[in-house]
Amino acid sequence: MITVIGLGPMGQAMVRGFRKAGHEVTVWNRTQSRAEGLDAVVAPTVKDALDASELVILSLTDYKAMYDILDGQAINDKVIVNLSSDTPDKTRDAAKWAADNGATFIDGGIMVPADLVATDASYVYYSGPEGVLRAYEPVLRLIGRVDYVGEQHGLAQMYYQAQLTVIMTSLSSYMHATAMLASAGVSPEAFTSYASESFQALATYTEGAATNMVKGEHPGDVANVTMMAATAEHILETSRQAGLDLKLPEAVKWQYDRAIAKGHGRDSWTSLYEVIKP
Repeated sequence: MITVIGLGPMGQAMVRGFRKAGHEVTVWNRTQSRAEGLDAVVAPTVKDALDASELVILSLTDYKAMYDILDGQAINDKVIVNLSSDTPDKTRDAAKWAADNGATFIDGGIMVPADLVATDASYVYYSGPEGVLRAYEPVLRLIGRVDYVGEQHGLAQMYYQAQLTVIMTSLSSYMHATAMLASAGVSPEAFTSYASESFQALATYTEGAATNMVKGEHPGDVANVTMMAATAEHILETSRQAGLDLKLPEAVKWQYDRAIAKGHGRDSWTSLYEVIKP
């Protein structure tokens, strides 16, 4: 038996995955109607949901929602797998809270949208006690590949937020680029295939980037900082002329300007790492 608390799109997708594999699932959600069609046991109270299983999976808006629902409940001897989004600091605090209440805590982050949960494309970062995670890995694997990143609580959340940084800034840049072309009368549909090619091409930029960052050496190439800064200036001016919001291109140009000011003008674009890191 598995207990799932929180039936937003992610929670619903997880329940479907567990049920498809033949597992009995007990669910609880403030709005019980969200359980309709899931073929799961609907617990009338949080206590009933907790009593149904040792393994309790949370899919909530944030960690505050966990406290709102579970604070004051008997969670001793439970394994709480929190797949909600929040900061690493709040995750570590939650792990201590769970331990103080006799529960084992595992934090994680699902790295696909709800419609891909429980498919071959799904993967989930986890951190916390490895022995406990491995014991439940056959079950957790049903919602996505299990990527265990370490014992330290909050590390999975850090991976999750880092991955979302790449995704969200990329999506914002796509919206900005589309708006730029729209100012010239180009439809979003006309740009879609080109944007997709750009996203695919970005993978080539990561080759060797990690080596540069680890060594702290950034040999200049055709994508050196001075050249990239000039490009950033052109993007900013084009955006200004198009009447677009300038926050995104200004931020990019600011990073390259800082890199030049710190002597990285002839270095590779990977030297941005040196001005971003603490």
